[in-house]
Amino acid sequence: MDFKTISFVILAIILAPLAGGLLAGIDRRLTAWFQGRFGPPILQPFYDVIKLLGKEPQVVNYWQIFCVHIYLIASILCVALFAMQADLLMIFFVMTIGAVFMVVGALAVPSPYSQLGAQRELIQMLTYEPLLIIVFVGIYFVTDSFKIADILAYDRPIFLALPLLYLVLTFALTIKLRKSPFDISASHHAHQELVRGVLTEYSGPYLAILEIAHWYDIVLILAICSLFWSTSWIGLVILLAVTYMAEIIIDNVTPRMTWKWMLTYVWAVGISLSFFNMALLYAKSF
Repeated sequence: MDFKTISFVILAIILAPLAGGLLAGIDRRLTAWFQGRFGPPILQPFYDVIKLLGKEPQVVNYWQIFCVHIYLIASILCVALFAMQADLLMIFFVMTIGAVFMVVGALAVPSPYSQLGAQRELIQMLTYEPLLIIVFVGIYFVTDSFKIADILAYDRPIFLALPLLYLVLTFALTIKLRKSPFDISASHHAHQELVRGVLTEYSGPYLAILEIAHWYDIVLILAICSLFWSTSWIGLVILLAVTYMAEIIIDNVTPRMTWKWMLTYVWAVGISLSFFNMALLYAKSF
């Protein structure tokens, strides 16, 4: 890699959690506005993480510590790979490894809330990961490449060719952001019967690490969304703003699904939309 690429990767690693935390703060403020409350400051997520980092570390076993750090490293590596304009499939595999280790950390403790939350997290992974693969395959059909550099070099917005696949990608975004109606493993709302589910047994600095890793995940998924309109900064900003605002609205107006309902609905609708969009691409190729 040249010096310019290395500098860009370092800048992305530094700025990604700042952008993710800021988006989380905006999310909480808008959610409060929808509910008729004033809400916390936009910088509140940063205050919370700083406070958690200052607490005394407490864990059930050291396997949790290992899994937390692997999850953070995987999230950082995904953002770095995207900044390097690497392969989408490589990013997918690294992201999956990080998610698996977070689940393993939750399974390493005997808490029933943590155990059940981890099982639901695995179900969520089983739900959104096939959709991501289908979306990446659709991108390949349009651009003839999985490499981000080639996708960015495509001369037209791929959103115009894959509008239904972009909708499918938002399903994965909703699950990854832990938003209703798909927040079955660790909800930020008060209606979660699992307390904090997969995050229940994490506290102090280790919970802060998970939150920072989640900020990296937010930026990564939105970066993948940005590939659908990379030919224009104005179009890209509008697309991401509309997408994230839609996620916040859906989060506040929908009840949480059961895991069976989520799995059935997302697969049925997501795969149906995917194949319909693929069929349209195939028909246009003739």
